[in-house]
Amino acid sequence: MTNKKKDFAFEEAFKNLEEIVNQLESGQETLEKSLELFEEGIKLSEICRAKLDNADQKIKRLIKKQTVHLN
Repeated sequence: MTNKKKDFAFEEAFKNLEEIVNQLESGQETLEKSLELFEEGIKLSEICRAKLDNADQKIKRLIKKQTVHLN
């Protein structure tokens, strides 16, 4: 994983988040490593949430625009 702030594609961020979850669920990491992974997971989940929110807003705008044109 990376600590650098990167503009991930949703799929990449989600895949990395899944890998972190798997590592944490394994229970084989040290406490310090687990905390690092958790922090990175939080960042990735925020990236995913923002991308999903943006997609949702775009869909709503497109639907609203289409509805206006149909009336």
